[in-house]
Amino acid sequence: MVKRLGKVTSEYIRELSESIPLFVLVLGTTDTSLIPGITVAGASPELTHYTPAADAEYLVNGKCDVIPVPPMTPDGKPTPALISRACVKMLDIPVITVVSGARVKPRAVPYVDLCGEPGRDIRTGQALSRDVVKRIIANSEKLGRELARLSRFLVIGESIPAGTTTAMSTMVALGYNAWGRVSSASPSNPVELKKSVVREALRRADLLERPTGDAIEAVSRVGDPVIPAVAGVAAGALRSGSRVLLAGGTQMCAVVAVFKHMYGEPDPDRLAIGTTRWIVEDKSADMVGLLSEIWPNFALLSSEFNLGESRFEGLRAYEQGFVKEGVGMGGLLCVTELRGVPRSVILETVEKLYEKELLEPSKALGLTSSA
Repeated sequence: MVKRLGKVTSEYIRELSESIPLFVLVLGTTDTSLIPGITVAGASPELTHYTPAADAEYLVNGKCDVIPVPPMTPDGKPTPALISRACVKMLDIPVITVVSGARVKPRAVPYVDLCGEPGRDIRTGQALSRDVVKRIIANSEKLGRELARLSRFLVIGESIPAGTTTAMSTMVALGYNAWGRVSSASPSNPVELKKSVVREALRRADLLERPTGDAIEAVSRVGDPVIPAVAGVAAGALRSGSRVLLAGGTQMCAVVAVFKHMYGEPDPDRLAIGTTRWIVEDKSADMVGLLSEIWPNFALLSSEFNLGESRFEGLRAYEQGFVKEGVGMGGLLCVTELRGVPRSVILETVEKLYEKELLEPSKALGLTSSA
């Protein structure tokens, strides 16, 4: 079952249910992920720069080249790319990988390069140059227009460790009360650490007391390369007649905020966000409340998929607050469920991929202690 929140229209649901969408995965890195404790999207802060490329390689190929095995904690908690891959395989959804600015780029899958740059630590107050942000936006808009010629429905996901922190800072810089309202891949959301980092970033950028209405300024000072790329691809596709599903959690609130300041408020009959119930129900965050402030006519879909009955402990951990979202997982689950695939079939497919493509290679290398 997919829950409809806000103003999702019946026409949007019908179109999404009948389409074979194109999945666009936008990759990026920010040096903010090197701050100890800010993210668990990597076995160590240094390895977070490898996570997006590894996610893309695993999503497409079922194995990685930039690291030995797909991203997974030593006790078996897997990357959300596992569930995204299951959905893509079941529906035979085509995938386009886009690099918006990353320290490490995929080696085993082709990608579109937006000619951006990796984000600097936002505590510098200068995450990206203004010219780089403009280039990312211009190129992503062109890409969106071209991709709209291939599909009438684009599902856009992301992979960028520490992206919820840069999302918070971007939204606050634009004048929204996003303090402590973004999610985390950890069940123990480091809210105070994130707020401290964002406060320092905004202070250095001179945006703490004086928010800006300039989206390019907000992103360049305290954002990351993924936010403008997703907004730009969406804008280009929408202008060319396609519909768009933003597949992600609270980071997509920042995308909507940037989109709104650059292109106007989105039409809920043309654009919606697709996420997981793990995000919607996250008591350490407030996606629905935050989104309603940014976009009063918001359209939100939430997949009710459950891993509580999985035979693998690493997958059941999702029900304990680990991971929650990423690599387009929520949006792709919504598409898969709306296409009528039973939850039991989704679970069976996820478990088969988990066992064959993640557990067995990890055990062979002695990297996994539990499943």
